[in-house]
Formats: sequence, C-alpha cells, structure tokens
Amino acid sequence: MSSHVPSHSSRRFRALSLSLAAGLLSGCTMIPKYTRPTPPLATTFPGYQTTGNPRLAQAAYTIGWEDFFTDPRLKALITIALRENRDLRISAANIAQAQGQYDVQHAGLFPTISATGGPMYQAPASASGLSFAPGLEQNRSDEPFGGGRVFKYYQGGIGFSSYEIDLFGRIRSLTQESAQKALAQEASLRSMLISIISQVATAYVTWLGDRDTLALADTTLANQQDTLNLTRTKYEHGEENLLTVRQAETQVQQSAALRADSRRKVEQDENLIALLIGAPIPADLPPPRALGEQTLLADLPAGLPSDLLERRPDIVSAEHNLLAAQADIGAARAAFFPRLTLTATDGVSSLQFHKMFTAAATTWGLNPSLQIPLWTWGMNSGNLKASKAARDVQIATYEKTVQTAFREVADALAAREAYLDEKKQADNLVVSSADAFRLAKMRFNAGSDSYLTTLESQRSYLQAQQMQIMVAVSNYQNLITIYRALGGGWTQHTLAPAQPSTVVRQTTAGNTSSTSTSTSTSTSTSTSTR
Repeated sequence: MSSHVPSHSSRRFRALSLSLAAGLLSGCTMIPKYTRPTPPLATTFPGYQTTGNPRLAQAAYTIGWEDFFTDPRLKALITIALRENRDLRISAANIAQAQGQYDVQHAGLFPTISATGGPMYQAPASASGLSFAPGLEQNRSDEPFGGGRVFKYYQGGIGFSSYEIDLFGRIRSLTQESAQKALAQEASLRSMLISIISQVATAYVTWLGDRDTLALADTTLANQQDTLNLTRTKYEHGEENLLTVRQAETQVQQSAALRADSRRKVEQDENLIALLIGAPIPADLPPPRALGEQTLLADLPAGLPSDLLERRPDIVSAEHNLLAAQADIGAARAAFFPRLTLTATDGVSSLQFHKMFTAAATTWGLNPSLQIPLWTWGMNSGNLKASKAARDVQIATYEKTVQTAFREVADALAAREAYLDEKKQADNLVVSSADAFRLAKMRFNAGSDSYLTTLESQRSYLQAQQMQIMVAVSNYQNLITIYRALGGGWTQHTLAPAQPSTVVRQTTAGNTSSTSTSTSTSTSTSTSTR
C-alpha cells in the first residue's frame, strides 16, 4: 500500500505546482509608460539673491524642524502639536486605511488556500439502486437517523478555487494603483506635518509680537501717566494751561486703548496656539526667547524650481495619484482580454471512515476556466474612457500643484527682499523718532515750544516702535513661509531624517513585480514626531 503513495503524491504536487507557477509567472502589465509632466515654469526664481550665510549650502528640506527652530518654548509647542493635533490623526488614519486597501488588493495576486472536510449522511426515500454502495448501511430504529438505509460519505482536502491567473496584469495594475494611493496618503501626511509646524511657528511669532506690543503699551502708558500727573501738578500751581492737561490726558487714553487691544490680541493668539497644538498650553513650558531668536538662520537657498518636484510632499502626493491613475488604465485595458482562472484541490475521500487515509482514498483535481469577453455592451470601453479621463484630471492637478508651489516660493522670496529692506527702514525710523522725541521734550521743558510738538513726536515715536515690531514679526514669519514652501519641516533631525513607512519596490516603470507596504498609524506619525 505504501509503495503507491509516492507516485500519487508526486503527480498531485506536480499539478498543484504547475498551477501555482502559472499564477506567479504573470504577464507584464498594460500600464501606459509614464513620463513626468513638465509644467510651464521659469528656470529660476525671479529677483532673489541669497546672502552670505555660511549654512546656506544646506537645503531647506534637509534641515529638520528641531534644527531650524531653536526657541525651546516653540519646540515644545510643536512637539505637543505633532502628538495631539487632530488633523494629523485623521491623516495617519487615512494612511492605515490605504494600507489595508493595498493589502486586500495585493492578496489577489496569490490563491486563497483553504482546507475543508467533513462527513455527509443522506437517507434516501428509496434505497433501490444503492444496495451495492459500501457506505450504504442498515440503521436500527433507535439510531440518530432512524431505521432504513443511510448513505455515508467522508472527505477532506486542501486547495483553492477561482484563482485568476494574471496573464495581462489586471490584478497587478490594481495592486500598483493601491500602492500608489498609499504612498500618496503618506506624502499627504508629510505635507500636513509641514503645515502644522509652520502654523504653530507663525502663530507663536505673532504671539511674541503682540506681547512686545503689550509691553510697549504698558511702558508708554506708565510714562504718559507720570507726565499727566506732573502736568496736572503744574496746572494746579498755574505753570501749565488746561489745553496741555487735556492733551496729556488724550495720550494716556490712547495708550490705554492700545494696551487693551494688545491684551485682546495676546489672548486670541494663545487660543489659536491651543487649537493648533490640540491641547491647552502647559504652564511649565520653557520661557520664550526674544522675538527674532526663534531660528539661527537668516536666510535659505531657494535652489531651482525643478527641485520642488522632489522636495515638496504635496507635489509628491500629486504625482503618486497620477501614477495610480496610470495603473488604473492598465487594469481597464486588461479587461478587454481573456481571464484564466484555476480551481485545484488535493485531499482524500471515502465511503468508509477507516479507509480515508489510504492510498486508494487520495484524490486531486485541477479545473482551469477561460472567460473571454465577447459582448460587454460598451462597459469595458466605458471603463477605459473613464480611466483615461481620470488620468487627465490627475495630470492637470499635478501641474497645478507644481505651479502653485512655484508661486508660493516666488512670492515668499519676493517678500523676503522687501521685508529685509523694510526692517532696515523701520530700525532707522525708530532711531530718528526717538531722537526727535528727545529734542521736542528738551524744547518744551525749556519753554521754547508748545506741548503739541512734544505730543506729536511722542506719537510718532510710539508708531515707529509698533511698526518695528510688526516688521520683525512679518520678517520671521516670511522666513518660516520660505522654509515650508521649499519643503522643509517634515523631518525631525538633519542627521536622522524620517524614513518613509511605505515602501514600494518596482523592477520596471509600469510593471511591478514585487510590491510591499509596511505603513501603520503609529509608524507614520512617529517617524516625524518622535
């Protein structure tokens, strides 16, 4: 009996091996050859010259946000935001969902192998013609099936059914589409990271500017209150007139209104920061540095517009969506061709249970099936037309994303030059206004000029200081915008950049022979958020 087992097993395994080999040796896909679109862009950013900063050799996208921002309070707020922000949680969940969809689609490349087994009992109404069957036995009336003859059959096996041999790459095209969508979601997460970091930094710099304005209002109000008290004292002694007193009171009231407005802005800035970080602002944060000390860098190299194609995650995401649309065209093309499916089994069957595990009870089967589309009434051609139209939409979306990125960088660089020049003018204006106010006070104290001149000089000096703060805020917010627009901010450290959590391996463009993803919600977030 045992001498027959090797021959039967070898035949069965050869048949199953051939069927599996046919499934694995799938043909090439029908995905169109991909050529990256070339949007109409200038070769350089207009009118921008970098300064002589020694760190300019390092591109923005290679500088981690912890290296770019040096203010410990700001770094703590960004860390909280990356941990608690709800938009990041949504983006991370979308990555996990895309990974699951990829896993489902990728599983279609392989047969779903399952094991089955069990007995079958059948009590026919008439036993005529079944008396010869070995499994047909006479039951007693007290048995579970009562009296009469019962047909018994035992079987067990392992195999797969309706496994499609991917001859024309339909399943591989769909798998490639799912992989590209997963990569697009991951790039969207990086883009969201950059956005959250820049929003927190921008709101933080605004908060610092409003705090400085509030401090300026407090100091100015205190000085003007002292001046008012002195003026009232002189008026009571007949040394000043009532007009001067009223003018001093006007200045005090204006400074009080400025202080109230500055307090409102500071509180609203704190509310915005709490919203961005997704949690209340902790009370034990490090003290903030002075405005202008949030980063050690004074400038960043713009590079070439073509560099944005590799640096900006939103452009990378748009390109992955375009590649997914390309893959969908391959699947739509493959639908015009025949589909070959296999059903294979290997097992045992017997009418008697004690004979199931003998050589005579072994069974195997191989059932190929060919489905040829003849009349689909326009369904396949309609799907192909829709896929091509979706590809055209993604091409236009990709080109618009690139053009938008170019404009953001160009606008930020143009504003950079303007803010640097405006900062110089604002600093000079503060110096001049301070000196004018000093001279006006000297003339008033000497009695050679009216208090109105001193009043106007003080007002001009206060406005110059406010403008200086406003320009400083705009200047550093512009630097943050450049850092974001050039693709910086999604890595944590320069020496240890975050690695993509989704990996797609391709042997040739348009034909993926081995594709794998390892995206998870925690991994995708932790690579950039510690």
